[in-house]
Amino acid sequence: MGSWPGDPATPDTPVASDAAAVTRLAADAVSVAELDARVSVCRACPRLVAWREQVATQRRKAFADQEYWGRPVPGFGDPEPAVLVVGLAPAAHGANRTGRMFTGDRSGEWLYRALHRAGLATRPTSSHPGDGLRLPGTRIVAPVHCAPPANKPTPAERDACEPWLVRELELVRPHVRAVVALGSFGWQVSWHALRLAGYPLPARRAAFGHGAETTTPDGRLLLASYHPSQQNTFTGKLTQPMFDAVFTRAAAYAADSAVER
Repeated sequence: MGSWPGDPATPDTPVASDAAAVTRLAADAVSVAELDARVSVCRACPRLVAWREQVATQRRKAFADQEYWGRPVPGFGDPEPAVLVVGLAPAAHGANRTGRMFTGDRSGEWLYRALHRAGLATRPTSSHPGDGLRLPGTRIVAPVHCAPPANKPTPAERDACEPWLVRELELVRPHVRAVVALGSFGWQVSWHALRLAGYPLPARRAAFGHGAETTTPDGRLLLASYHPSQQNTFTGKLTQPMFDAVFTRAAAYAADSAVER
């Protein structure tokens, strides 16, 4: 802790050792920075802890000479975001390697290009925590903070991690104007977590589909997008213009609603 570029934790950061501790430590966090620190040292899920640390030791050949982060990956971006992007979980050799959401994998290449074109990122690439990338008015969050085996966390692991996301949503609530959920799971999780975090929502969740959108009773925009996974981008199910359109819409809505307020 503390030696990695941008490491939010210190030796005094409390460590969650089980789901009950996650609930308690998440609720007690008084700032996004404090929450990030606590997320980054969480050890509540034994299977995920073992897997992320194994991957960090048995590295992919292409990254054999690199040191892996090998810890939970906290949210990334502005602590007072007008636009919130909800992902899924870190990739084993992406964010689990670099320590930053969507950094170091193909999905991240797509995401940061789209954010940059929409004016939500200062550069179109994201390679490592010290590369100078910033997300003005934008933050990327996730329902699961550890890389899961086969990219599939168990329901118990998702539930154990949810208090981190709920508290993050509570802390940024005064600023959020638009939420972009990536993938059908991200869409489902977003609605559940936003409701738990006190956001007024329609009684029923809107059906998922790329470009689907809903306006909440308090005037926030919820947008759905296909996830920029290789399965979607390689097959053409998700194209760059389709992806750009979602973030252009989110950025414009956030800017317009900020003026109205």
